[in-house]
Amino acid sequence: MTRPGEAAWLRRYDPQAFPPFAVTVDLAILTVRDGSLQALLVRRDEHPFRGWWALPGGHLHHGAESADAAARRELVEETGIDSTAEGLHLEQLATYSDPQRDPRIGAGLQVVSIGYVALAPGLPEPVAGTDAAEAAWWPVDALTESLAFDHARILVDAVERVRAKVEYSTVATSFLTEPFSLTELREVYRAVWGVAPDPANFRRKVLATAGFVRPAELVGSPTTVGGRPPELYRRGDAVLITPPLARPATGPAAPGP
Repeated sequence: MTRPGEAAWLRRYDPQAFPPFAVTVDLAILTVRDGSLQALLVRRDEHPFRGWWALPGGHLHHGAESADAAARRELVEETGIDSTAEGLHLEQLATYSDPQRDPRIGAGLQVVSIGYVALAPGLPEPVAGTDAAEAAWWPVDALTESLAFDHARILVDAVERVRAKVEYSTVATSFLTEPFSLTELREVYRAVWGVAPDPANFRRKVLATAGFVRPAELVGSPTTVGGRPPELYRRGDAVLITPPLARPATGPAAPGP
């Protein structure tokens, strides 16, 4: 919609009247692999922080996309997973704007990053993109490498967001390929929290929460110790758990050095 006088004002507007800013998105892409919560990291092949491990991400395409669109694009480029894939969870985490977070401030450019959390099941071994020398999954509780920029802080914030969110929402199912057993769902909580909830109480809570899961009308393979094959489930349509699952008091420390 054209507003009176605005076209003339735009013709006179000087975009260089303010110092330059750049906006990027950084993705904490998390999955459960080998029984642990792991994050996708890439080794940077370009300055700044060349050779350092970092979260995947990149610059917004100026004037062509929103931050959410950029995050979805980067997710596809870094993992090959469509951001609309079933089970995928993508949400904005926070904005990181400390002027010193990126050394390009020394050249007069302030870089602001919008952090995202992405959760997905069964992610494959990563392949480094064109601007990365290497890509790998790292267990967040065993991460000893220093990360580029302020990515260690972003990862800590992302992990804590997920640890808190599985208490009051059904997002834990985003880590699982359907169909899944309640034992597999409980293992997600163990990987995320670092300690598993009580089996009997967990089963009662999940099944008593309407829409948390729905029966898949299938059974899994018999266990190695015998007994009945486990019942299998699919994601339900519920979003919140009320009252929430209580996180055990003990758990792992925050990731990273």
